[in-house]
Amino acid sequence: MTRDHFGATRMDRRTLLTASFAGSLSLLGGCHGPSRSQSPDQIALWPNTPPGGGGPGGIEQSTVTGALYNIREPRLEIFRPERPNGSAVLVAAGGGYQRIGMRREAYPAARWLTARGITAFVLVYRLPGEGWAEGPLAPLQDARRALALIRHRASAEDLDLDRVSLLGFSAGGHLMGMTATHWAGAGPFSAGPVGGRLAPLAGAALIYPVITLEKPYDRTATHRDLVGTNSDPALARLWSVQSHVTSGYPPVFLTQADNDRIANPYNAALMARTCEAIGTEVDYHRLPTGGHGFGMGEPDHVTSEWPNWYHAWLTERGMA
Repeated sequence: MTRDHFGATRMDRRTLLTASFAGSLSLLGGCHGPSRSQSPDQIALWPNTPPGGGGPGGIEQSTVTGALYNIREPRLEIFRPERPNGSAVLVAAGGGYQRIGMRREAYPAARWLTARGITAFVLVYRLPGEGWAEGPLAPLQDARRALALIRHRASAEDLDLDRVSLLGFSAGGHLMGMTATHWAGAGPFSAGPVGGRLAPLAGAALIYPVITLEKPYDRTATHRDLVGTNSDPALARLWSVQSHVTSGYPPVFLTQADNDRIANPYNAALMARTCEAIGTEVDYHRLPTGGHGFGMGEPDHVTSEWPNWYHAWLTERGMA
């Protein structure tokens, strides 16, 4: 596959607005970690207009809590460790497919990974409610495209393709869970070609994830933005991760709090049970408290333990 075909150029062209780049750097302000990770390379996911076209007007926006929306330029932000060990993680923050929690989830995860020698590819994906013609397929297209680009860049980034995994939070956990299925859709839900072979997956870590969109677990923003408020049950099942978990699904790490009021804790339990049923290795950790959206954990709280469990899981698989 040629470089021209991928169009994986650094986004110094007009397709990445200067305001977008400056906004991402401002989100990193005050963060500590390897110096090379403070100014990530930003790589366009698509060489031209994303599939189907459309999208929001104006410039990319950020909430006061550092969550991005009005995503016009889907991209990868690459965080490189000082001493890379050859493994890589594709990171997707959550936000109910309405925004992307960069400051709360994506950037802390990237810093945590690079501190352990792991190259982090942070995914800034299209949001289905922002006018993209592909609607709910847009984030899945972007995630699959990201895996193709990671494979394409493996030599340049000195990556071992046997050590690429996923990390997703909340709605980002749904997206990474769907991506790990390699489901490309069918009929009107076909994600289409992504311009290359996908990187193989050594595992998927899904943190307080949304897994099912089926009743009675259909009150999430993820459900509303992917299938609508009163969706056909068949459509809700189509966009539920467990519907596509089949033989060959990669090993899974899961954690979720029992008092999660956003994504019912049934989600992680369902994913664990589904993986066990097909013989996929699963490491599932229930937290007694913590609610939703605790990112890489909160100091002096039980949620601060999960990164240690995750690190052990990565280490067992030769990724850390």
